[in-house]
Amino acid sequence: MKTKSKPPKILTICAILLLSAAIFSALFPDQDTGSDNVPTRLPGYNIELPDYIKQDFIPVNPYSRPGRWLERVNNIVIHYVGNPGSSAKGNRNYFASLANQLIGLNGEIIQCIPLTEISYASNHRNSDTISIEVCHPDKSGEFSNITYQSLIKLSSWLCNEFDLNPEADLIRHYDVTGKICPKYYVENPEAWENLKSDVAAYQN
Repeated sequence: MKTKSKPPKILTICAILLLSAAIFSALFPDQDTGSDNVPTRLPGYNIELPDYIKQDFIPVNPYSRPGRWLERVNNIVIHYVGNPGSSAKGNRNYFASLANQLIGLNGEIIQCIPLTEISYASNHRNSDTISIEVCHPDKSGEFSNITYQSLIKLSSWLCNEFDLNPEADLIRHYDVTGKICPKYYVENPEAWENLKSDVAAYQN
């Protein structure tokens, strides 16, 4: 009996968005990532990025950027890269595990995938979430102050743009799958509550 080969695994540096490719193919049979012909009803279509976000899109590929339209945005999902001391650019270049946005050790923000597209990051919530991967200096997974401040600023901006409530709609990868990600904010739930409060305060 033939055994089915397993699909390639995305390295779980924190996998970063997808429901069913068939559904998206049926809805948008001739979508072409990189084309100007993007349906105007998509979330994120007409959003102007703040100047602190640098765009550095990864190529469309089967593992991290499938090139499918994002259905809606119900949550922002926070991840940690799980690779202490690694840079945003280094993680961006590691094709197997990338988010929509990546925050580096120096607070830099790199947008890896357009806001109109899904990314493979949050398992069964890929189709209705935007993910943020965050670099961290050590194995505790706690974000440095400069990185934390960039995360607050970025999360607040995204919540404003997509009309989300940080207290309810900002979630951890852990809240989707039970994976210990972002590690420090799973192991220290009070720090997670403080983070959401800080986003709400910044938003206001």
